[in-house]
Amino acid sequence: MWSLVQKRRIRELVKRERRQQRKRSVPLGHENDDPEGAAGAEEKPERPSSVSGQAREEGDSQPDCIRVRLTGEDDPLDPQNWPLLSRSKNIAILFFLVFTQTWASAAASPANSQISSEFGVSPVAENLSTAVYLFGVGSGALFAGPISESLGKNPTYLGATFIYLLFVLGSGLSPNFGSQIVCRYFVGLFSSAVLTINGSSVGDQFRPVKRAFAFPVIAWANVVGPVIAPIVGGWVVSNQSLGWRWTEYITLIMSGTAWLVAMLFLPETYLPIIIDWKAKQLRKETGDKRYASEHAAKTSFLQHVKKILPLPVKFFTTEPVVAVLGGYLTLLYTLLFTFLSGFDYIFKQTYGLSTGQTGSCFASIAVGASLATLAAPALYSWARKTTHHEHGAFVPPEFRLWPAIVTGPLLPVVLFWLGWTNYRSISMWSSLGACFLFGIVLIAIYTSSYEYIIDSYGEHSASALASITMVRYLVAGGMVMAARPMYTGIGVHWTMTIMGCIAVLLAPMPLLFRIYGEKLRMRSQFAGKETRREGLKATANGG
Repeated sequence: MWSLVQKRRIRELVKRERRQQRKRSVPLGHENDDPEGAAGAEEKPERPSSVSGQAREEGDSQPDCIRVRLTGEDDPLDPQNWPLLSRSKNIAILFFLVFTQTWASAAASPANSQISSEFGVSPVAENLSTAVYLFGVGSGALFAGPISESLGKNPTYLGATFIYLLFVLGSGLSPNFGSQIVCRYFVGLFSSAVLTINGSSVGDQFRPVKRAFAFPVIAWANVVGPVIAPIVGGWVVSNQSLGWRWTEYITLIMSGTAWLVAMLFLPETYLPIIIDWKAKQLRKETGDKRYASEHAAKTSFLQHVKKILPLPVKFFTTEPVVAVLGGYLTLLYTLLFTFLSGFDYIFKQTYGLSTGQTGSCFASIAVGASLATLAAPALYSWARKTTHHEHGAFVPPEFRLWPAIVTGPLLPVVLFWLGWTNYRSISMWSSLGACFLFGIVLIAIYTSSYEYIIDSYGEHSASALASITMVRYLVAGGMVMAARPMYTGIGVHWTMTIMGCIAVLLAPMPLLFRIYGEKLRMRSQFAGKETRREGLKATANGG
């Protein structure tokens, strides 16, 4: 809906420019005064540029075109130049979308015993409902980027979320185990659009320094949704007048509200699409078919998908940064989602808690994650100081690693602490304290990893993040199925010990990337050229 407002503003602007051109003979595209994406393209009818060979191959019948581009860094067409209040509103709406769709992953997890009893399956089999959700997100992650780059982020968010809502309803109405599993897979598949590209929406609207403030907010939504959902779900399941189906209905109400708000107020933020709107309006108003955007000359969706499908394997086999940071995030998500079953063993069986009380233990992770998110203003101030308060300044990717460097060694401490203090004779507050620290580590490493990859890989960051999203959700889905057998077979102590040993191996990696990251980026075939140039410039200046 808000996209229609953007298009109307572009139409009004083009008409105004034409009137001004008739009066002053000024080329179109130089009167840019719209605050939110309705102005700012550069058109030079007197000097049309040649259409690329690629565009001609794809059916462009014009040998020449008037290429529509930004007029400069302060062009109001660019979402990064929109008023801060407008961008904050967009981030709040995106936060709501992300939070409700990550909520869907874990809302029904406290109802495992109730659902398995109703459908006549084992609790291990019922874990499949969470696993297939994660498999759905992982399998859909590869396609979310190409779709958003072809159609725009707004229709991708809205279209995918609408279908997601239908399957959430289907999951709540499921008459048997099979229909529930099918619906849960498609809930994950269609939520992958929101969960995969939300980081790039932040990048659309915020320059590197301000991302230090904005991105942790979105990271909080990604991380805390699956943590808060079991708290509510535990008490809903405990209420005999509600039952497990209301965990799905509550998810539906929340997600439906988020979708409605997004439909009414969330604008398109993908700049190539916005410029394409301007080019189309210019063609319509002037009758000159030569006006074209670079987006129109890109490869088709199917060609883009064909090109991007092999990239995850290529990133993980040739890019140590992606492989290691992706491994870190995979471990964190494996822990987060195995806790959905593991808390039954860590808290419920050890301390004799009820279902509602066990779900409430997730609050310790949520509080830790929230505390870590409150450090965002300090990181922003530090980034501003590092760049000497220069507008639009380059932030070295290695700067983003500090939260992970500080908290990385705490992860094995958390796991050993949680595993080897899990005795009835030791206060439950000890385990809650370990979970609180886990929440801090979770946000810190998530934020560092994502921002480091976005800054390092530039235009290839979407592919790098999509590959990481795919792997971490697929692995986490597999581990969810193994969680109950692990906790039952080897117990809490050794399950946490195995995870802790893996965390020990990963702990020094952020520091090593801090030291050797620039050299790795220089040798990478995917690291953004602009990032390389800026990195060399910073090095030459002693930065």
